[in-house]
Amino acid sequence: MGDVKNLNKYFDHTLLRPEASSADIKQLCTEAKEYDFYSVCVNSCYVPLAASELKGTDVKVAAVVGFPLGAMSTEAKAFETDWACEAGADEVDMVINVGALKEGRYEYVRDEICTVEAMAYEHDAIVKVILETCLLTDEEIVKACELAVEAGAEFVKTSTGFSTGGTTEHHVALMKKTVGEEAKVKASGGIRDLQNTLKMIEAGADRIGASASVAIMQDYQKK
Repeated sequence: MGDVKNLNKYFDHTLLRPEASSADIKQLCTEAKEYDFYSVCVNSCYVPLAASELKGTDVKVAAVVGFPLGAMSTEAKAFETDWACEAGADEVDMVINVGALKEGRYEYVRDEICTVEAMAYEHDAIVKVILETCLLTDEEIVKACELAVEAGAEFVKTSTGFSTGGTTEHHVALMKKTVGEEAKVKASGGIRDLQNTLKMIEAGADRIGASASVAIMQDYQKK
């Protein structure tokens, strides 16, 4: 079992639902401050609000880019990255072009990650590359991780939570084995309880994306 003394610092406290309101984002930030989570993860339009709500704290702001399908142009992802970072994002969780990966257009996938990484780097932001593992074979997951590392990404991330499935221990372990010490792993998608959270950390997750972070911490604090 990994070190979970500071379990709260594993969490990107997440709210990405399309119907989320400004009031919901403010509540998310209030909870993040109360539990001292690592970050909040929001759609890019809410980055300015989250950054304002979290000003003066050490809770970071993560913005999703190209979310949730990853099927927009590289230029669109680069623009969204630049805009979100200018607005206060410390981290960018970008979705790869899954179709391009699956048809073997590896140079395109790597170059797109490089482009987003370069834009984030200008703002001292880090990039997490979302693979959408539920749509990939093990071989494709390994290849995507290799491309992300080649492109200089700081993290590989399992899932958006908006596709056909979420994260699994197997996928987390496979990703960790592939990237080794060259990148970190974020597990996200369907992590709703303490037991599953601890399993993902044991499998190799360095960060946990969850909307149920508060409930998970409440259970943890009862132990």
